[in-house]
Amino acid sequence: MDIYLLRRATEVPPLVIALPTEDRRRAVAFYRDALGLEPFGDLAGDGVPEPLQYRLDARTTLMLVPTGGFGWVLGDRSVATPGTSECLLGLALRTEAEVIAATDRACAAGATVITAPATQPWGFTATFADPDGHVWQLTVPS
Repeated sequence: MDIYLLRRATEVPPLVIALPTEDRRRAVAFYRDALGLEPFGDLAGDGVPEPLQYRLDARTTLMLVPTGGFGWVLGDRSVATPGTSECLLGLALRTEAEVIAATDRACAAGATVITAPATQPWGFTATFADPDGHVWQLTVPS
């Protein structure tokens, strides 16, 4: 068997989390300013990589797809209406100060705070919605 084929057959595919976005340029600014993420890939005519992707770790990528294209991929299923959350994106941080600072950066970048930083039974946490309404939870686990 060809070595290349053997290698390809045993690789674990990456996890891609795809979310719809109304405005690619706004998304790039938000994810850079709020979470310190930088997109990768070839730039499209608008100066934003296409597809708009962020590497979260060695196997996980966050991809933001224009709302129209996202609907096309879903076929006859509906895209969730604004304000409807179908998933919660979590980010574990090391200290309460990091949660507070990240929440402040997210607000400055256009997020809406859902729950202010506070101690909960599962840890110190805060939640916010990005400009497209996707909910992020920042947590320092107990």
